[in-house]
Amino acid sequence: MFGLGGGELLLIFFLALIFIGPKKLPELAKSLGKSIREFQKAKDELMHQVNTPDAPTHVAHQETKTEQLPSGVTPEVDEATKDSDKPA
Repeated sequence: MFGLGGGELLLIFFLALIFIGPKKLPELAKSLGKSIREFQKAKDELMHQVNTPDAPTHVAHQETKTEQLPSGVTPEVDEATKDSDKPA
């Protein structure tokens, strides 16, 4: 765990006990555990979003939106495409 052995963890515990005090140590451990859990949950959600292949549905949605464009837009788009194909 983080490259720490049993002796080092015991030393950290005793130093925390001395500096923080026996009354606040359980509260600190609880909040530290909660923070680690929330961080782990956020990391897992991010990894799930990155690994989920939702790009095909996004592309299909964009194609549907393109098909729903007003018909008056198509001639202007075609004309602009023709102009861009001409050499400068």
